[in-house]
Amino acid sequence: MNLLISYDIRDDKLRNRFAKMLTRNGAIRLQYSVYEANNTDRILNNLKILIEEEFAKKFSGEDSVIIFEVNKTKLQKYGYAIHRDQDVVYF
Repeated sequence: MNLLISYDIRDDKLRNRFAKMLTRNGAIRLQYSVYEANNTDRILNNLKILIEEEFAKKFSGEDSVIIFEVNKTKLQKYGYAIHRDQDVVYF
């Protein structure tokens, strides 16, 4: 399963903690406030639970987090995103 996570969080401290949490849990930054998470269903469901339990109650009425579940076979990428997914081998 792939998740695309987009957020708009007004509080700088909370926004930074949220971004670091996504990175620690395997998400890759695509744009400033857009991340892609690609892992097992169990790991990604744990990520959703973490967002719900640790962050949702701290969001103000002006904040938003949107999580899209994306079918990897229907996902199209262009530009840098294509190269990021290719394996790199160093000798």
